[in-house]
Amino acid sequence: MVPVIELRGALPIGVGMGLTPVTALIVSIIGNTIPVPIVILFIRKIMDFMKRFQFFAKFANWLENKAMKHEGKIQKYEALGLFILVAIPLPGTGAYTGSLVAALFDIRLKTAFPVIFAGVVTAGLIVFFITYGIVAIV
Repeated sequence: MVPVIELRGALPIGVGMGLTPVTALIVSIIGNTIPVPIVILFIRKIMDFMKRFQFFAKFANWLENKAMKHEGKIQKYEALGLFILVAIPLPGTGAYTGSLVAALFDIRLKTAFPVIFAGVVTAGLIVFFITYGIVAIV
């Protein structure tokens, strides 16, 4: 559930803590998905509040600019663009960024959540197979 680390870091950490790779995958997907509706529903209000204080305004503007960098993909590909943004396990992508983008582009929760969830599962499977391969399933 930690931003930046998200599922990409949670999966190997879970295995390092003694979980099986499959269990770590499931727990990582659940943990990465829990904050999605919270972010989508409340991030705009939180950012508006932060912008009232000079100390936090810079961070709020940075978050907004980060999300706006993905504007072209989202407007061109809509749900597919949001899915790709979440599904590719690279820095600056993931459930938090996808949720932030969905909120800033007024994508409703009922539309965004399934797309982001599918992206999290896809990213989890990509990280899983890159890290543990098919051997972990057997």
